[in-house]
Amino acid sequence: MPHPRTLRRTNPITIALVAILTVGFLIFVFSSDEDSSPARLRDAASNVLSPPSLPFKKSKSESKQSPPPVVHYHMNKLTTSSDPVGNRETVLILTPLARFYQEYWDNLLKLTYPHELISLGFIVPKGREGNAATAALQAQVSKTQSGPEKKRFASVTILRQDTESPLENQSESERHKLENQKVRRAAMSKARNSLLFTTMGPTTSWVLWLDSDIIETPPTLIQDLASHDKPIIVPNCFQRYYDEETKKMDVRPYDFNSWIDSQAAQQLASQMGNDDILLEGYHDMPTYRSLMAYMVDKGSDNPHAEVQLDGVGGTALLVKAEVHRDGAMFPPFAFYHLIETEGFAKMASRLGWKSWGLPNYFVYHYNE
Repeated sequence: MPHPRTLRRTNPITIALVAILTVGFLIFVFSSDEDSSPARLRDAASNVLSPPSLPFKKSKSESKQSPPPVVHYHMNKLTTSSDPVGNRETVLILTPLARFYQEYWDNLLKLTYPHELISLGFIVPKGREGNAATAALQAQVSKTQSGPEKKRFASVTILRQDTESPLENQSESERHKLENQKVRRAAMSKARNSLLFTTMGPTTSWVLWLDSDIIETPPTLIQDLASHDKPIIVPNCFQRYYDEETKKMDVRPYDFNSWIDSQAAQQLASQMGNDDILLEGYHDMPTYRSLMAYMVDKGSDNPHAEVQLDGVGGTALLVKAEVHRDGAMFPPFAFYHLIETEGFAKMASRLGWKSWGLPNYFVYHYNE
């Protein structure tokens, strides 16, 4: 009568294979699909921006590329709160950049929000000025990203547009001529949208739009704006200048695109053609809107007083990323007779998101 085989008589190789398979099975069952170990993140992307993508380069090889890794994101765990530092919320600072100002970069470095939670995105037009701006920007990026770790940003993305700026002259006076506004702001809208759609990922909590000529803000800009916990919030943009009459430095309003709508503006719009746009700050187009630039309460020491707005400027604009994810973008066409940032506020409003402003909280624009 045959005797049953005992474990002692089993081939050692078989035992080893069984053990390896058992361990592998247990790892497979109990490992989380949210594994975010450094090794896995390096496999997923060489860029800390959320999408697992590499800078675009055409492959010279005809061989088949290995499939990209599958990365799981649980969007219900993403927060946008009044305490973004405490909740470790990531901020994407986006800047359309036609000219590089050193003061802009110096101010950026002074922001006290943890730099490891900040990603930067820039879009630069084609052409001679764009080349100069790119070279200056890359020099500062290289210096910062190779310097002290505390100053380094999580990632930096620089996009070059495939079109040139519609204006050959980028001087302040030329940019703000009434006849240049529609084509200039349509181009700005396209640049903003390209930058946004390329850089925002599923781990982005906030998007801070910061123009390249904003050279002075409070160091706590991000924390201060986010503390209001508003979907869209904009500070007041002023400009420092030398007053020839008083022989002293003074400040004046700069951005007039943050406003509360008026019946006069709505009446003007009703008489316009489908492709015509309303613009603010021009005597030839009296809208009689309430401009946040003139809502400053000089007797108040409260920089956090809020006002609800119908239009917003984009010199410094903090947006909850979910607003953009819902579809709010910068229309490069007449949208309810509005365009770019003002059109964005209208589109966001149609999606159920309200815009807010801080009349007594200031950022400052470069003075040419």
